[in-house]
Amino acid sequence: MKLKQCLLAALAVVGLAGPALAQPASPPDLKIMAPAGPGGGWDTAARSIQQVLTATGLAKSVQVFNVTGAGGMVGLAQFVTGAKGDPSQLMVNGITMVGAILTNKSPVTLADVTPLARLTGDPLVIVVPDNSPHKSVKDLIGAIKTDASRVIWAGGSAGGADHILAALVTKTAGVDAGKVNYVPFSGGGEALAAMLGGRVTAGVSGYGEFEGQIKAGKLRALAISSGKRLEGADVPTLKELGYDVEVVNWRAIMAPPGITADQRTALLKTVDGLVKSKEWAEVLKARGWDDYYLAGDPFVAFLKEEQGRVGDVLRSIGLVK
Repeated sequence: MKLKQCLLAALAVVGLAGPALAQPASPPDLKIMAPAGPGGGWDTAARSIQQVLTATGLAKSVQVFNVTGAGGMVGLAQFVTGAKGDPSQLMVNGITMVGAILTNKSPVTLADVTPLARLTGDPLVIVVPDNSPHKSVKDLIGAIKTDASRVIWAGGSAGGADHILAALVTKTAGVDAGKVNYVPFSGGGEALAAMLGGRVTAGVSGYGEFEGQIKAGKLRALAISSGKRLEGADVPTLKELGYDVEVVNWRAIMAPPGITADQRTALLKTVDGLVKSKEWAEVLKARGWDDYYLAGDPFVAFLKEEQGRVGDVLRSIGLVK
């Protein structure tokens, strides 16, 4: 009788303990740094991630905060030192930070963080004012060949994706990329005003930045820089026009240094749930972003290749020695 009672007691304990042990970890509380000011691409990406993680229940709460300065270098340094070993803190970044690390000769690099995943790709578009004599990329390249100094490009920060595209188009024209005449602006609005005011020849930015002006007929879109056409936009790619140039303004999410392998795996699982949700698909459609998802070790390999490619371009235009 005593043996039967012991067995029943043991089974009861197993029955109670089994389900409790099988319970998944509760959704985390997260903080996401946007290493730039409010309203920009990284900030928009961070807040979109925040929106989806909370809506899907993949995170209990998500706080987004901004740290500005030096193309993300101030934020990167703060993230590496202040978030070390803390899996509840994340940071968004992208191709612009790759360039900023090189141009600022930053002692802190992406080797000091834990890369998680590339999330989105923002196709860049080359535009000219509607009254421009340049009706095509061929016309623009012809002008570059004649006198590159007279073709003034407007775009975002020096060394960023916009600048890289202008340099590669100049190189495609058979002209030294170091002769690209590029004027950086702090935002698409300033670049637009410069174009409409006739102070620059062409502009580069994410398609969404200029979409309204393109549809209104104030800007002419000559080409986009992605590998395939942008859905809903009747604009050819540079590659289909015969120019072997492709630049995507990708954005990614990083974890801090010093986290464990299990913590990295858990974060990768959360990111995977994010990008495979219908809520994220809706965000991509609304923002005009391409799904550019690449996670884990393949993303680490891509990042290494991209650092080499960006470095080569920036050396060719004299921004990096």
